[in-house]
Amino acid sequence: MLTRRESEHESGQVLLPFSYQATGDFSLTLSVIVPVYNEAATIREVLKRIVQAPFRKEILVVDDGSTDGTVEILQDADRLKAALAKVLPAAAFDLKIFFHPRNQGKGAAIRTAVGAATGDVVLIQDADLEYDPAEYPKLLQPIQEDKADVVYGSRFLGSPHRVLFFWHALGNKLLTALSNMFTDLNLTDMETGCKVFRTEVLQGLRLQSDRFGFEPEVTAKIARRGVRIYEVPISYAGRTYAEGKKIVWRDGVAALWAILRYNFIDNTEDSAEKTPRR
Repeated sequence: MLTRRESEHESGQVLLPFSYQATGDFSLTLSVIVPVYNEAATIREVLKRIVQAPFRKEILVVDDGSTDGTVEILQDADRLKAALAKVLPAAAFDLKIFFHPRNQGKGAAIRTAVGAATGDVVLIQDADLEYDPAEYPKLLQPIQEDKADVVYGSRFLGSPHRVLFFWHALGNKLLTALSNMFTDLNLTDMETGCKVFRTEVLQGLRLQSDRFGFEPEVTAKIARRGVRIYEVPISYAGRTYAEGKKIVWRDGVAALWAILRYNFIDNTEDSAEKTPRR
């Protein structure tokens, strides 16, 4: 593990390590990746909820150049440790915090964390509380039962969700349909921010997208790998723009380009061997 000085010198990132040991015997170690950009209002609460998930876990938080006070919360390690300890974690956990010196995008933040993940399974958790960590058990179940290598949490399979933007929902469904046409998958929610991977699957991909193009890119690449993919219904507590929602119409255009790019232009095989679908 890099020291603070080494990490600043070699990569421009800062890593603050912290480990907490609790009682419990869990056979699976979960790496929870939390990309963060300007989420001072929610970062403490999302970390508390992650800690309460009943899995041994490492939490990899990547601040992507926040300017709203998020950095100060994450750098105040003592206060953060004390708050998490009061939650009475359900299992042992390890906390690793990385800082990007400038905003690079969600995809770049995920790449930083993927390279540091050491658990058996990687789960991506947005820091805005739109996705509920209490649903980790059902997201992990297909992998624990050896039915899946990748699990997508779908907002469109019937679980409770906040009623918000019609055009956003329509755009998500259109992008998913287009992606499905090229990948030959039958996903209902390609753009979901709640995705779970066996670690070797995700680390075997050559990911390139810096921003929200991560979702169509990773979908195209796991489809070519032929891994087993499941969807499970999840709840969704979407935010308004006044509450901090960041995705705009330009991100939809970028996602469309990413679907075309990673299915037709940059569609070379990744480092790991292709795995037949089972």
